[in-house]
Amino acid sequence: MTDEISLAERLGHRPDDRLVIISCDDLGSCHAANVGVFEALHAGVATCASLMVPAPWAGHAARMALPTDDLGVHLTLNAEHECYRWGPITHAPSLQSGEGGFPRSLEDLWEHADPAEVLRELRAQIERALAWEIDVTHLAPHLTAITLRPEFFDVYLELAVEFALPIRLPSTISAEQAGFPFRRLAVEEGVVFPDHFDHDWRAGSAERVFGAIDRLEPGITEIHVQPAVDTPEVRALGGYTQGWIDDLELVTGDALRDRLATSGATLIGYRDLRDAMRSTG
Repeated sequence: MTDEISLAERLGHRPDDRLVIISCDDLGSCHAANVGVFEALHAGVATCASLMVPAPWAGHAARMALPTDDLGVHLTLNAEHECYRWGPITHAPSLQSGEGGFPRSLEDLWEHADPAEVLRELRAQIERALAWEIDVTHLAPHLTAITLRPEFFDVYLELAVEFALPIRLPSTISAEQAGFPFRRLAVEEGVVFPDHFDHDWRAGSAERVFGAIDRLEPGITEIHVQPAVDTPEVRALGGYTQGWIDDLELVTGDALRDRLATSGATLIGYRDLRDAMRSTG
């Protein structure tokens, strides 16, 4: 993205075109998510997904992936579930909670995490995805852990520049609210990101997704979902996983496909953004 030409134009579209990325979060978190995400990619309208490299089922997801799948790294520093744990893949004492594994809450992470250990851990997550022969297309932090904290945003931006990858940034939070000009800093480093992304993490909300499509603005809009198949395993994590199951029905059903067609939007993935970024890097 530059002052002279919009990101849509850099992708070969008109500046007033509306482009949509339908992204799936939490690939690798559990078997149900792996099956659900790949069904959303291969049989639904989802265009990309992000892999939680430290999570227990990440290796399985990497083996399921096709070379054509548009997959990023879901940079992970939290394990938020009550009875399901995972932790860092590097030696990172400040990223361990008292019960083992990553902290559950963002507040616990922010209070104790050493930025140097955060950088080493997240670089290792990207490198492991590459070692698994995933053609990494983007970076998207889990729970936005490093997006709006200046000391961790520096890590986010450093890795985006180092690996020449686009990133996810919210458009519904201002620089004043965040306390620093996070979007401008990314632009100055030549890092690209979708023009529009709603900082709303509800899963299972067809109303949220349909509303985003109905309000599409010119440029690139990312809309996230978290699809999973319905299994005893995923149900055991908690009642909130009904939203994940609903998301799979949403992205593979006709209603969303019809709404997108009516909107006149063009579906794209993050690979398009990465290629544009690297072509001018």
